[in-house]
Amino acid sequence: MFFGKKDIVGLDIGSKHIKAVQLKDIKGNYQLERLGITTLQPELIVDGSILDSSRVVEAIKELISNTDIKAKDVTLSVSGHSSVIIKRIALPQMSEDELGDSIKFEAEQYIPFDIEDVSLDFQILGLAEEENMMDVLIVAVKRDKINEYVSVVKEAGLNPVIVDVDAFALENMFELNYEVKEEENVALVNIGASMINMNILKGGVSVFTRDSSVGGNILTEALQREFTISYSNAEKLKQGEEIEGAVPEDLTSVMLQASDDIISEISRSFDYFRDTTNYENIDEIILSGGVALTRDFDSILSERVGINVGTVTPFKNIQIPDTFDRDYLNKVESMLSVAVGLAVRRVGDK
Repeated sequence: MFFGKKDIVGLDIGSKHIKAVQLKDIKGNYQLERLGITTLQPELIVDGSILDSSRVVEAIKELISNTDIKAKDVTLSVSGHSSVIIKRIALPQMSEDELGDSIKFEAEQYIPFDIEDVSLDFQILGLAEEENMMDVLIVAVKRDKINEYVSVVKEAGLNPVIVDVDAFALENMFELNYEVKEEENVALVNIGASMINMNILKGGVSVFTRDSSVGGNILTEALQREFTISYSNAEKLKQGEEIEGAVPEDLTSVMLQASDDIISEISRSFDYFRDTTNYENIDEIILSGGVALTRDFDSILSERVGINVGTVTPFKNIQIPDTFDRDYLNKVESMLSVAVGLAVRRVGDK
């Protein structure tokens, strides 16, 4: 069934926030139609697993209602190192149809799960260096993971038409907003409350992806312990607001120490990338996610890994009507990269 220009909403379900973005396609350009963010209570989604589906359903319903979204079709995404496997492999040259017929057999040796328990997809990237070979990206996601997220979306009265992966949604956002430089390696690093999604692009093409189960909650919890404050006050403090009893000098020390686990995880991923690509450099990091709002985190990350860090601008090439609050958009846009990447997807594309 061909959906054409039917409106689709990008719905990014994170462990702390659910984000919705709807874009209107106007002659090949995009205009922002709807935008919304709602905050989840802690422990509803932990390590990417939905623990309280009924409350997540209610949160989605409330978000859609408050945002005045009328469209029912949504694109959603999943992530997680224990349920999503992405591999770039070399296979003998064949047609897309031939690979579709044999993908289970080809993928089985690379997937550490029972092949019958996963949903598979692939993308032929082009010719490989070896003669008569081609580079192929294979993606496997555990079916129960997909079903978990699809179920809450359906229960909220929406129609999930595409399930993507967070890392590829980031890539879609990048393609829409940034100039691709052929020889540059750009690391898209999305740090949420409990997950890091990483996608390294070479000339705009994904060459390395990784998800890690660490995130901004580490910073929040460290501030709670140090200053004996509530979760909500720790979140405010993390983003630069002043909280009684929190001494600025102590705050800097706590933030530096608490950032270690996050930055060490990113550094290990970069080292692995360099080791597997003949020590290629990473030219730039584009930082997104809630942690990008954390005071001084971008400069701390840049200093520690020795790479220039820029904060994402996911609406750079998207028309913003005057009805939207620009100040609010500038404040929250780093949290919306995945949702924007999902909002540009259409049924039938790759």
